[in-house]
Amino acid sequence: QVQLVESGGGLVQAGESLILSCAASGSIGSLDTMDWYRQAPGKQRELVAMITRGGATNYADSVKGRFTISRDNAKNMVFLQMNSLKPEDTAVYYCHADIRRAPVTRGYWGQGTQVTVSS
Repeated sequence: QVQLVESGGGLVQAGESLILSCAASGSIGSLDTMDWYRQAPGKQRELVAMITRGGATNYADSVKGRFTISRDNAKNMVFLQMNSLKPEDTAVYYCHADIRRAPVTRGYWGQGTQVTVSS
């Protein structure tokens, strides 16, 4: 019923930029907090950035000053602008959304998009 689809991943060199997009569709109810996570091979999934319904943001220390999360509530989309990319940013990036359908709020995941940063 709910689908999150990421796009924008790819292969870039260190110092370059990418923009990731995530579109929510289906029986989404009310989109609350939306997030970006990433998972590198052999590593645990980690929270990269989050944005509330009202636009408040929070970032992992490793990406502060380089990444910017934003959302378009009218389009049910969330974005991640990634600048000054480093090899350690290489991971599969996942979109996550909290969707409220009273009285229950559930988290949903996208399929992931690969970001590879070469040195």
